[in-house]
Amino acid sequence: MSAELSSSAGKVQRALHSYGLSCQVVEMPQSTRTAADAARAVGCRLGQIVKSLIFQTAQSLQPILVAVSGANRVNEEKLAGLIAEPLSMADADFVRETTGFVIGGVPPVGHSRRLKVLIDEDLLQYEEIWAAAGTPRAVFKLTPQQLLRITDGRVVSVK
Repeated sequence: MSAELSSSAGKVQRALHSYGLSCQVVEMPQSTRTAADAARAVGCRLGQIVKSLIFQTAQSLQPILVAVSGANRVNEEKLAGLIAEPLSMADADFVRETTGFVIGGVPPVGHSRRLKVLIDEDLLQYEEIWAAAGTPRAVFKLTPQQLLRITDGRVVSVK
């Protein structure tokens, strides 16, 4: 199936298979760049969308991926307290360099380098969630438990 997908979406599909998941990446005809766009495209609640946001720590310049429920906004002060270092949203170049993907299509897996991952506790309330799959038009469905397993993420309150 990855042969039919774009290069970036195929990379995510291969990463999912490497974890033994049967999740299928789907490239949509419409944009899934924002959480609202993605929820409309797949027909789910906004909270079921996983926003993979990349932050950069201020001193160590490390990337942090925060998997946030589409209905939530990240409290950056609270997040900084969780990682014990000030941070800010990463710019587009840093996101591309550290993940291999563009903003609006950053998946929770398949990155250029291993990232520390924090997962919004609100995602755990859903039976299924949807995440970006490498492009602003590609998504895949998974369970919160699968997200925890493939990211080795730490569940936190982000709002």
